[in-house]
Amino acid sequence: MRAIDSHTEGEPTRVIVSGGPDLGGGTMAERRQRFAQEFDRLRSFAVNEPRGHDAMVGALLCAPVDPAAAAGAIFFNNVGFLGMCGHGTMGLAVTLAHLGRIGPGKHRLETPVGDVAFELLSRNEVRIANVESWRHAKSVAVEVPGLGRVRGDVAWGGNWFFLTEHTACAVVPANIARLTREAEAIKAALAAAGITGAGAAEIDHIELFGPPTQGADGRSFVLCPGGAWDRSPCGTGTSAKLACLAADGKLAPGQGWVQESVIGSRFTASYRASRDGRILPALQGHAYVVADTTLIDDAADPFRWGLTSGT
Repeated sequence: MRAIDSHTEGEPTRVIVSGGPDLGGGTMAERRQRFAQEFDRLRSFAVNEPRGHDAMVGALLCAPVDPAAAAGAIFFNNVGFLGMCGHGTMGLAVTLAHLGRIGPGKHRLETPVGDVAFELLSRNEVRIANVESWRHAKSVAVEVPGLGRVRGDVAWGGNWFFLTEHTACAVVPANIARLTREAEAIKAALAAAGITGAGAAEIDHIELFGPPTQGADGRSFVLCPGGAWDRSPCGTGTSAKLACLAADGKLAPGQGWVQESVIGSRFTASYRASRDGRILPALQGHAYVVADTTLIDDAADPFRWGLTSGT
């Protein structure tokens, strides 16, 4: 299996460019379902230890349904599959350029939750137009053991988020372990209380906010499914944040927003108004190719399909 590794503002992406499963035709959503049902062990093979790690996000490069699109992609991580991935789209863009498949300019990527336009601005800078985003519920209260009553918004930015400014400590690298425990407790409390996204969808991302540093408008800690924290400002999380700001009248269409991660890396963002109070976010950041590698499948390896917490 050939993979190109990159990072987007610190968060890794592993793009599978050959040797992945044959998912046949159909939409990216249909192919993602086939991937999950029939080839899930290859997901674990690609991103879990000993070849990867919990923070690794994978992307299977697919032939698009529409030949006018640059590519199709199915995003996944250490425990399952994602709807969209903002940092992953930026990483995939620079990967396609590294492979000589695209040049500077505007392109389109097919994902399981819709098409995403992206523009390769330079060798390492990418702007993406994310899927339609919106706030599903405002100021939702949940009782969290050890934290008390926590209030936050539920929003969609390509994945489901619970966004809150309730933090027991500062959003800084020294507190990552504590922030992780807090986010895990909130996620468990939401599930126990039956609080979900639309259609009873699981809220699988938790976004904690603190005061930004100079030059930024927001600073966040994002806990992803599988327990890993996002090194980047999180593209879908930034989209969800913009949706909440727009719903509250705190950010106008076209107005810039600089979102920074817990480690200080940044995305610049804005949005256009869409239907029914929803928004179309635009995000810009930097990604860098770091490796071109071959993942080896050895039938004698006892951890052939990846080392997970259930192994």
